[in-house]
Amino acid sequence: MADLVVGLALVLVIEGLLWAAMPDRMKRAAAQASTLPSALLRRGGLVAMAFGVVAVWFVRG
Repeated sequence: MADLVVGLALVLVIEGLLWAAMPDRMKRAAAQASTLPSALLRRGGLVAMAFGVVAVWFVRG
């Protein structure tokens, strides 16, 4: 459970860093994402999730 909390905290750190460092680019990216089809976003999310699972699997072995 501690690993899950640490993982979520790191996501918040990275996302917060991006919003703090380049807020205008992040706004444009969010606006552009809202125009994409849901199926494309879903597929991208599933691919990102799969890469994350594989990365954790390799690191934590």
